Amino acid sequence: METITIRPIQSKDDRRMAQILRDALVEHDAAKPGTAYFDSSTDALTAFFEVPNAGYFVAEINDVIVGGVGIYPTEGLPSGVCELVKMYIDAAYRGKGIGQQLIAHATAFAQHVGYSEIYLESMPELQKAVSIYEHLGFMHLDKPLGNTGHFSCPIWMIKSIQPLGN
Repeated sequence: METITIRPIQSKDDRRMAQILRDALVEHDAAKPGTAYFDSSTDALTAFFEVPNAGYFVAEINDVIVGGVGIYPTEGLPSGVCELVKMYIDAAYRGKGIGQQLIAHATAFAQHVGYSEIYLESMPELQKAVSIYEHLGFMHLDKPLGNTGHFSCPIWMIKSIQPLGN
């Protein structure tokens, strides 16, 4: 079994994560306006996540970035709620539990900085990811929260967590 290292993103990782994200959306026929494919932040994740109570984490195997996930205080979310964002795994590394490890790491980070709920948005084209979110305890919502700008993401989910404080 290969060792997976999960660590905060560095600027040298930005290009690789943008490639993984866009490749995944193209693969699932989901590279359309109103998705992360067109977000300006996709090409500069390190800088985008340099705000309080935000973090982006990459999974690395043998010095190769294979996926990533972020926690972000998206504008318009209720107090205590963060968003799980830009969760993507390279196609060659899916099905190995890396996504679940990334989500666990992101959840621990969210708890540490004091969040009580994690919100996410997805789309039917990413059904495998939605199934994983359901398995991990995310519940479906009837409407979106916050101002994500992802109008092509009609699946909204949330999970309660126990904040640990700073």
